[in-house]
Amino acid sequence: MDLSGLREEYGRGGLDLPDLTDDPIEMFERWLQQSVDAGLHEPNAMVLATATPEGRPSSRMVLLKGVGPDGFVFFTNQASRKGTELAGNPHCALLFPWHPLERQVRVEGTASPLGAEEVAAYFHSRPRGAQLGAWASAQSRPVASRSALAEAFARAEERFGGDDRAGEVPVPPEWGGYRVVPDVLEFWQGRRSRMHDRLVYRRAGAGWAIERLAP
Repeated sequence: MDLSGLREEYGRGGLDLPDLTDDPIEMFERWLQQSVDAGLHEPNAMVLATATPEGRPSSRMVLLKGVGPDGFVFFTNQASRKGTELAGNPHCALLFPWHPLERQVRVEGTASPLGAEEVAAYFHSRPRGAQLGAWASAQSRPVASRSALAEAFARAEERFGGDDRAGEVPVPPEWGGYRVVPDVLEFWQGRRSRMHDRLVYRRAGAGWAIERLAP
């Protein structure tokens, strides 16, 4: 397959210093809302990149479930590969690929586990099937077959009940969440002739410094 000719000419807009807010989280929330308003599929989907203490990287898609002045929140099985890597090396990166708007946002920061109360509040807001699935799946670990997964889910249904009338499903012991406190946020807007706009916020004391990067 020859991919050399696969390309798009970007030209939906531009990004300059007067377009930015003083606070990068506010700027992120503005772009996220515009992605929602544009009808993008799963605009809160993000690539989470982690690494082992030795620097061996891995990445995967997860869903952003909260954002505010204190950082970016997501939930997962903490015994998964991403969880074990964050336990050994909390430095990580996020990428929001909003292709239809010719935009992306890059985040670099440090992840810390959420408290039990915040984890439980989100877990119990999930659909019951997702709650049962968290009990059925030992995320990232080998499983014999699809039928073995189905059997594990059936055991979770039998244990906790398959519908909401059966009572509350407890939070699995390995299940939790993280908050990524950002140090760097880059806002990228595609431009013609690959002369893209790249504006970066970096922590500077109690505030943020902004600079433009070459595309």
